[in-house]
Formats: sequence, C-alpha cells, structure tokens
Amino acid sequence: MAKVFEKPASFYSEFERKSAGHKKTTHYCPGCGHGNVHKMIAEAIEDLGVAERSVFVSPVGCSVFGYYYFNSGNFQSAHGRAAAVATGIKRANPDSIVMSYQGDGDLAAIGTAETVHAANRGENISVFFINNAIYGMTGGQMAPTTMIGQRTTTTPRGRTEVDHGNPVRMCEILATLPAPTFITRVGLGNSKQIMQARKAIRKALQIQIEGKGYSFVEILAPCPTGWKMDPPEARDHLTKVMEEIFPLGVYKDVSDEAEAGHWNRISKPFDVEARHAYLQSMKTPLSLEPVPLAKDLACKFAGFGGQGVLTLGLFLAQVGMKAGHQVSWIPAYGPEMRGGTANCSVNICRGRIGAPTVDHPNVLVVMNQPSLDMFEDTVVDGGWIFVDSGICTGVPDRKRLRAIMLPATEIADKIGSPKVANVVMLGAICAATGIFGADYVKETLRIIIKRKELLDTNLLAFDAGWQAVVEQG
Repeated sequence: MAKVFEKPASFYSEFERKSAGHKKTTHYCPGCGHGNVHKMIAEAIEDLGVAERSVFVSPVGCSVFGYYYFNSGNFQSAHGRAAAVATGIKRANPDSIVMSYQGDGDLAAIGTAETVHAANRGENISVFFINNAIYGMTGGQMAPTTMIGQRTTTTPRGRTEVDHGNPVRMCEILATLPAPTFITRVGLGNSKQIMQARKAIRKALQIQIEGKGYSFVEILAPCPTGWKMDPPEARDHLTKVMEEIFPLGVYKDVSDEAEAGHWNRISKPFDVEARHAYLQSMKTPLSLEPVPLAKDLACKFAGFGGQGVLTLGLFLAQVGMKAGHQVSWIPAYGPEMRGGTANCSVNICRGRIGAPTVDHPNVLVVMNQPSLDMFEDTVVDGGWIFVDSGICTGVPDRKRLRAIMLPATEIADKIGSPKVANVVMLGAICAATGIFGADYVKETLRIIIKRKELLDTNLLAFDAGWQAVVEQG
C-alpha cells in the first residue's frame, strides 16, 4: 500500500485572509518553530477526532497567525489574555476542545496572571507555550525568558541579572500548584525532541478530552530572525544554550490519578433552561411574549461615530432578547468620540451563537459611503442591504442583494432630530425583513427608553422608516 503524505485536513487548503498571490505561503521565517508546532497540533486534533470541536485561541505576537491556518473555531484575544478567553469558551461550551497558543513575550509577561490563575483553577484547557526567549514579532526585544547575556534590541549588551532579573521558568512555577494535571517542557532541537513534542501535544489534548484538567506544554523553539542566526545555528543554540537554562522534561504528571470529568463538578456547564427560567422570573409587567424567528439574522451596522449605529444594534438586540432568542452585540469603533468610523455586529438566533462577530452578514445597514465601500461585498448573496441614500452616493449591486435605499438622516431631520436616523433604519429593517412586527418593536422601545420626549421622537422615527419601506413596495 502506498503512503500518502499530505497536509492535515485541520489546516485550511488556502489561507484566505492573506493577500492575493500569497494564499498558500506561510507567515513564518525559515527555521521558525511555529510551523512545526502547528503541524503537530493539526495532526493531533485530526487523529483524535476532535477537529469539529476544536477552538484555537491566540493573542498578540507571532502566535496570532494561527487563525490563518487552523480550520477550527478561532478566537483572537487581547495581549496576554488567551488563557482567560480560553476559560470562558470552555466554561460556556464544555464539549469544545480549547487550545491556548501563546508565545513567551505574551504568556510570561503581560499574561502571567491569567496563566497562573487558569492553572491554579485547574481549567480543563490545553496551553501550548512557544518559548523562543524573545519578542519575535515586534523586532526582537527582551522577553521574560531572555537568558542572561543574551543580546536583544533592548539589551544590546546582553541581559544582566542586576538590571533585568533572571529568565522566568514557567514550567517550574506552575508545577508548584496543586491543580494542574500535566506540565512538561519539550524542544524542537532534533528529531528525537520533535517526536517527544508530538507526544506531549497529543497527551495534553487527550487529557482535556477525558476531562482531567489543565495541561501545559512548553516548547523551546528557534527564532533565527530574532536571534540573527541562520536556521542550523539556531537549532544548535537551542540545544546547547537554551536547554541549559530551560531543562527539558516532565515537571508534573498526575494524569493517571486524575479522575475523568472532575472539572465538571467544579463548574457546571452553562444551563440554558436555568438561564431562561431566571430571565422569566425577572420579567416586568411590560415584558413581551416570545416571538418565533423564521430565520437567524447576522447583522452588521456601520457608519460614522455619532450616527447611532451602535445604538441601532443594541435596540435590535434587545428586541430579539425580549422575543426569547439568543442574541449578541459587539462593537468596533475608532478612538474618535464623533466623526470616526464605527460598526457593530448583531446576531439574533434560534440556537446558540458560536461567535459574536459577523463577517458575512445577511443584513447590512450602511450610513456613510466608506461603510458601503467596505462592507457591501461581505453580504451573502440575496442578503439585505439598507443604505442611507441621503449620505451615500454609491448604489449597491441590486442583482445580487436586496437593496433598500432611503434617506434616513433626511427623514430624521424632518421629524426634528437627526439623531434618530438609526431608529428610522430600525423601522425599515423590520418592515422589509418581517422579523418583528411594528407593535412588538414599539412596545420594546417603550420598555427601554425611559424619557417620554425621547420615546415619542423615536416612535415617530420608527414609523417613518417602516412607512418608507412600505411605500417602496
């Protein structure tokens, strides 16, 4: 039987987030260890049959590129916060297989607290820690793991104990905690070490699959570019210098004694029925009855800061929540208080929401031309696009999309306040898609807008947006 050597199916066939002409090339420098570890992880999750359940969490640094490659759930976290994000994902989705993938400048510096406390709680996650003793992505600065005497861009004369302290050894620190199940340090210095690394990665994932708790695999990896060496020199440096400071070996392994599923007794899985019962008990006399949802909505609302696109998203999300559906709202905006770009993603779903961001909306509202230019092509075929035609000069592709053009800001001006252009759009969305009836939405607005003068203006704006769509047919 012929052997077939091919890329693991857990990798994307093409790296779609990269620019044209580079969709099959790697980000990583020649001799970098990240590519080796990526391959080991991809092979492991495929062989263990957990690819469909796998979630990859990566923060700032070279590790962030993981979401270009892994055909799995992917979350990017803030610098150092991958362990905290991984904790949230695992607790919300206990059946998922969650991997926190971090570099030394991230995990052992700004992420020290998150790392230590996740380990101390014994979270049922797998942490893969790439230690190349340097901040690789940002130019080769000193990291917490930089060795005494090692020259970096911020320690051109070498790290000194007096000025900078000693390198941090994470395996040794975490091994003192009672909760972790498996803590080991492996290397990529030669073929034997690579085989040991492959086994350690697989074991860490197996421990998580069995519900036996926290695993931490530190991987000594070369960084030829940051170290200013060619790849063979970097490998030699790893085995002859780094391993003297960071000895390889298993620092803790209680996986045989650990009881499967112990983590679930520490923190029960998210109980959807209990949450619903709690929300029902908190209802006010004005709360509304649930409304069936014919189709899940994935919405993107975009415009200038100050146009109310974020509030538009909040209003629709609150209507969806009152109707008894799963909802999410997440903003993205520039630093300006007014005039900068702003957008938000809103999901309204019958089932659980996998991720709050919306990359391919079936409903898009744009209230300025830059937003139309940026997001029109992301809408799925046949999706709705609502355009403030009084501000946007462009016209969307009506052959591909269901387009509603209405001068929302002009309509709001006639009502008496340009600030309610967003609610004009809310009325247009509900009239066009039929997701919620007018009376239902207006009753929700009465619940969430407390000031009568604001409420009256917003109700007029909603009716105007609804009527504008009805008149368009």
